[in-house]
Amino acid sequence: MNPPKVPPKPKARGGKVSLRRYAQLFRQDILSAQPARLYRAWMAEFRTPFFRSFLINQPDLVQTVLKSRPDDFPKSGRISEGLRPLLGNSVFLTNGETWKRQRRIIDPAFEGGRLRDTFGAMWAATEAAVARLAGQAGRVVEIEEVTSHAAADVIFRTLFSIPIEHEVAARVFSRFREYQREQPILNIAAFIPLPRWFPRFFSRRTRETAAEIRALIKGLVVERMAQIKGGTAPDDLATKIMTTPDPQTGETFEIDEMVDQVAIFFLAGHETSASALAWALYMMALYPDWQDKVAQEAQVLESCDFAVVSRLKVSRDVFRETLRLYPPVPMMVREATCPEKFRDRIVPKGSQIVLSPWHLHRHERLWDNPDGFDPARWQTENGKTCQRTAYIPFSAGSRVCTGAGFAMIEGPLILSMILQRFRVEPVTGREPVPVAHLTVRSRDGIWLKITNRQTGSAKLS
Repeated sequence: MNPPKVPPKPKARGGKVSLRRYAQLFRQDILSAQPARLYRAWMAEFRTPFFRSFLINQPDLVQTVLKSRPDDFPKSGRISEGLRPLLGNSVFLTNGETWKRQRRIIDPAFEGGRLRDTFGAMWAATEAAVARLAGQAGRVVEIEEVTSHAAADVIFRTLFSIPIEHEVAARVFSRFREYQREQPILNIAAFIPLPRWFPRFFSRRTRETAAEIRALIKGLVVERMAQIKGGTAPDDLATKIMTTPDPQTGETFEIDEMVDQVAIFFLAGHETSASALAWALYMMALYPDWQDKVAQEAQVLESCDFAVVSRLKVSRDVFRETLRLYPPVPMMVREATCPEKFRDRIVPKGSQIVLSPWHLHRHERLWDNPDGFDPARWQTENGKTCQRTAYIPFSAGSRVCTGAGFAMIEGPLILSMILQRFRVEPVTGREPVPVAHLTVRSRDGIWLKITNRQTGSAKLS
């Protein structure tokens, strides 16, 4: 199979559509519901009977919203409405002083030194993923299931020191897959402003699954709290977060607050990593020359040594390029707390400010070869400039993802260890179609042929 000239990209919609039609398209896929002009526009305005929305791609305006004046543009509640049954008041959804307090407690757990401490658990989860995949060598595999399993294992091992095979971990993983299928983000409150007392009409299955996940997580948190009090708690991320006091108030998270945070760690740390890894492996299947470079570089992975992370330069560039083309979170929504003037347009108070990594990362007036897969771009002047001004897979500024450093170790490590052992090839007739709901995934999965790299003798089915 000859690789396509460009990686798969969803077809944008045509001209203007009604709000009803937009809601229908949005439910099918956030990305293809948007017009093609957003790949060139610096700014675009959308009006509905209920609110005004402005998508901004101009780098200095993106910097204003995310870095220069983040308090003036807090997270909008519209997109997060559908996630509250699971995430409660997690750091992903809160604003203002509540959010600042949460970050003061959480951030120390993800500092550089702590990432070194989690590397052993990350390595063990990756070895387990490779071992599971070995049983499927010679077959056609749906790789998103593989990466979801691996990313979930990383989260449970680094957070609670338990593998994915642990009964509670396995149940959380299973229920979360059910929760995803309910598409909770597609809630009526994302389109129509509703008072807080008004019901959100979540499906019964969404409410039940979220409640079950939270109950399972609460059991882990209560057990860990008892271990902390008894002096027997392992030195992992959960212990670090639960024992870190707010430097301003001296308070630590209460049980329900910690449940909120664990829920978002699982959502952000599992779902986003799984998405990026699956697309990275598909890119390697499409571009075998880059796959061979990653596999060759991966020979340095001889033992569990954190120092090896700095030697995975090709894998890191491949993963970075995948995040550019397939940012797991394709859009972020902020809200203007006061009237603004962007590009000589009045932005009224209460307007929705949409920041779209998907469109910014493929912007035709910013990037060279914006739709092409080129990990070497990060060594070019254009790539270096755009990385500073037009590359936000983890957001930016004060609200940059806490786990960004974690993800940039996890992704290249798992990618390298898989390609060190296996070769991946695309499957004719099963080219993936990107769609976005919670994250950017493939509409019908990502199917790859897996063979043992050492022997190359496995027969393909």
